[in-house]
Amino acid sequence: MERIRRGTRANVIERRMIEDWIHNRKLELDGSNLGVIYMSWDSWKGHGYEGLLYAQPDLSTSWRSFAECEAERIFHASLLQTALHWRNNDLFISIKLPLGKRHALENWLMELALDVKGQWEQRFLEKHGVACGNLRAGVSVTESQGEWDNESYWYEAVKNAILQGQSDINLERSIKRRAFSRIVAERTLYPVYQPIVSLRGGEIFGYEALTRLKDRSLFDGPLDLFDFAEKEGQVYALDRVARGLAIDGCVKLKEGQKLFINVMAQIMEDPGFSPGETISLLEQHRLSPHHVVFEITERSAIADYPAVKKALQHYRNQGYQIAIDDVGAGYSSLQSIVELNPDFLKVDRSIVQGIHQNEMKEHVMGTLIDIGGKMGVSLIAEGIESEEELRKLGEMGVHYAQGYLIGRPEPFPKENG
Repeated sequence: MERIRRGTRANVIERRMIEDWIHNRKLELDGSNLGVIYMSWDSWKGHGYEGLLYAQPDLSTSWRSFAECEAERIFHASLLQTALHWRNNDLFISIKLPLGKRHALENWLMELALDVKGQWEQRFLEKHGVACGNLRAGVSVTESQGEWDNESYWYEAVKNAILQGQSDINLERSIKRRAFSRIVAERTLYPVYQPIVSLRGGEIFGYEALTRLKDRSLFDGPLDLFDFAEKEGQVYALDRVARGLAIDGCVKLKEGQKLFINVMAQIMEDPGFSPGETISLLEQHRLSPHHVVFEITERSAIADYPAVKKALQHYRNQGYQIAIDDVGAGYSSLQSIVELNPDFLKVDRSIVQGIHQNEMKEHVMGTLIDIGGKMGVSLIAEGIESEEELRKLGEMGVHYAQGYLIGRPEPFPKENG
């Protein structure tokens, strides 16, 4: 195995990232964990390029030359000891890593491999004028127990890297799964609160608690995070954390004020869903269920209304109130209003925006006001950004208003007015 020689200076972004990672973790480099990054172009299949690298020897040679130059560019002069290995046209980059911290090492190696994969794929395709292709990547970290050069450990690491690279769970999803688990376990989210005001008296009626991410490097924002949780079947776990943090951050509500907490309707369809976990948190903050409105958010159509209605009835029996979010947009529908019998309807921004200039939007809002009046349901207009919108909604008889014009989402105010 020919080692890429080690140096003292890094002059490209990838090498600087490697050295920063070592420095920030104060790692000793005399350990002997074995890391492997696996790169393969075998997944040209399905694009009409089956066996392309093998059928065109020149392209195969170009791939090997390209990959070796890129690996040299990344790891030459870094502080990590590395080696390149080829099996047919599959590249394996062996990296000597410190002992311990295996979970952190695997996370870092996956992030590095994902970054390298994206860059190499684009550069190689552009350089050789190929219309499409896909570079597989996988990683592994194996404890070599002081025998880094031992072939048996190397083959174990290679096997694990190949399994990850060839599986249906791609590298990015693996990274996101790990990040998601950390977010839930360490509760690395934080709440902000947007005021809701009465259009009759002008006082603050309540606050909607919204979830924010401390780190957005892997998830674009809370919607992306909840989308991922839904795909992974982990919405309930994330919802529970977000709900707890929302209550923790609510310092003090005045008499009659409400805390609106988002709850996805789909978690209530889960047979394992058990409402009632928030009571103890509320008591710690001298709050009761009468202060809380659960804001039902429909990210997809409700499939099991009886299950959702049963869960909501349990909440109502404890004293909570119910709001339906995004009325007029997405999956929120008249069926939800009829079936779930809410206390509040939160009218979506798509209806509110420019309502003072749009007769059709005014008719829709008027219909919702009539429905609310007959059902004893209050309306909350969301997304208000102009004085004209606010004035028109007040004239129409909408009860409450929320939006950037009134207040942006911020930490719970010290002086709750």
